[in-house]
Amino acid sequence: MNKHFLWGGATAANQCEGGYLEGGKGLGSVDVIPAGPNRFPVMKGEMDYHTLPKDSFYPSHEAIDMYHNYKEDIALFAEMGFKCYRFSFSWSRIFPTGQEEKPNEEGLLFYENFIDELLKYNIEPVVTICHFDVPLALEEQYDSWKSRSMIDCYLRYCNAIFRRFRGKVKYWITFNEINMLLHLPFMGAGIRFAEGENQDKIKYQAAHHELIASALAVKLAHEIDPDCMVGCMLAAGNFYPYSCNPADVWDGIKKDRENYFFIDVQARGEYGCYAWKQFEQNGVCPHMEEGDLEILKSHTVDFISFSYYSSRCTSTDPKVLKGATAGNVMKSVRNPYLNVSQWGWQIDPLGLRITLNTLYDRYQKPLFIVENGLGAIDEISEDGKIHDSYRITYLREHIRTMKLAVEEDGVELLGYTPWGCIDLVSASTGEMKKRYGFIYVDKDNEGHGTLTRSRKDSFYWYKKVIASNGEDLE
Repeated sequence: MNKHFLWGGATAANQCEGGYLEGGKGLGSVDVIPAGPNRFPVMKGEMDYHTLPKDSFYPSHEAIDMYHNYKEDIALFAEMGFKCYRFSFSWSRIFPTGQEEKPNEEGLLFYENFIDELLKYNIEPVVTICHFDVPLALEEQYDSWKSRSMIDCYLRYCNAIFRRFRGKVKYWITFNEINMLLHLPFMGAGIRFAEGENQDKIKYQAAHHELIASALAVKLAHEIDPDCMVGCMLAAGNFYPYSCNPADVWDGIKKDRENYFFIDVQARGEYGCYAWKQFEQNGVCPHMEEGDLEILKSHTVDFISFSYYSSRCTSTDPKVLKGATAGNVMKSVRNPYLNVSQWGWQIDPLGLRITLNTLYDRYQKPLFIVENGLGAIDEISEDGKIHDSYRITYLREHIRTMKLAVEEDGVELLGYTPWGCIDLVSASTGEMKKRYGFIYVDKDNEGHGTLTRSRKDSFYWYKKVIASNGEDLE
C-alpha cells in the first residue's frame, strides 16, 4: 500500500451520536425508527411512524452518546493510529427543519469542534453528507425525496457545510448507500407509501431527485473548494450465479445492474441503456426537467466509495431459492462454499477483491472502502477483556484480498475504514449486541449501560496493521 493510504474507521451520526434534540437539533427520520418488530415495516415505508406504540424504543436518541464523548473517542482512534475517520453530519442538527434560510450555528460549531479534534491528531475527516438521515419536517412537508423541492433544501445544506469546512474537509460523500432507497425507502430516503401508490415509480422518481442533488453538490463543492473530492457510495457485493445455468448467470447480471443503477449515473454521468429500457417496460420513467441530463453528465463524482460485507448468490431454481439466507437487507441464496456470521451474512474475503476489480473495471475511478466488518456478539471474559479473534480473522482475510487487488491487479484505492470502529447501534436491526467495533461500549439492546469505552483485542491488532501499513496482519 502506498504511504498515503488512508487507514481508519467509519460510523454514522444516527447510530452513534445521540443528543437527538440537543444543541438546537431537529428530529431526523431515523429518530422515529424503533427497535423491535416494527423496525423493518417502518424502514420499508409501509408502516406509518405516527401509529407506533407509545412505549416504542428509539435507539438513535442516545446511541452511544458520542455527542458528549467525542474527544475520548477520537483520542482512542488516534491511539490506534487512524489516518482518517469517516463519519456523517446529522442534517437536522445543522438545519433543524431543513427549511431554514440560515444554518443552526450551534450545530455547525459542534462539527467544527469535532473536526478540529480530528485534525489535532492528523486524522483526515471523511464526511458523509446524508447518511440515512433526512430532517423529519421535510418528510412531513414534502414527502421527502418524492418532491423535487428537496434538491434546493439539500443544496442549501451543502452550501453551508462546504463553506464552513473549506480547507478542513477534503473528502465528501453525497449519499450513504444510495441504492438502499430501492430496498428500505424510509430509512434510505425518508419515503412513505400511501395505499395504492405505484411504489416503483415513486422510488425511481426519488432516485432521480437524489441523483440531480448529488451532481449539483459535486458542482457546488468544486466551486467552493477546488481541492476537495466528492464521492458517491454504494452498498456493494457481487451477485454470483448459483450454477453455470445461463439463466442463473443472466439473473446475476440483472441483479448487479440494479445495484449499479445509481453509480452508473454518478460516475458515468448518464443512465445506462438497460435503465431506460426498464423505465419504459415497467412504466416507471421519472419526470425529468429540461437540463437534467446535462447536469448529470457535467458533474460526475471524483471517487466511488462503497460498503462490502459479503457477496450474494442468486438462482432461478425454485428449489434453490428456498435456501435463502439473511444478508444486509438484500436476501441471498446460501452459497455452499461460504461460512456465515451470527446474523447469516455470508463471509467472502475473495469477494472483496472481486468487487474491487469489478467496480474499477467498470468506472476507472479511484475507489474507497468505507465500510467492511463483522457484526458479532462479544463476551467479556473472566479477565475483563474481550478476545475477539473472530473479528481479527475476518478483517485480516479481507485486508489480504484488498492488498492483492491493489498490488497485483492495479486497482486504485484511496483507503479502508472498517465499519463501526467503535460499537454502535445496528442500522438494520437496531441492536447493540450486534457489535463491529475495536472499542467496546457498555450498553445493551434496551439502552442500559454505563457507556464506558474499553479496548478489545482487535484494537491492538488494528493498531499494528496501521503502523505497518498493512504488512503485519498476524
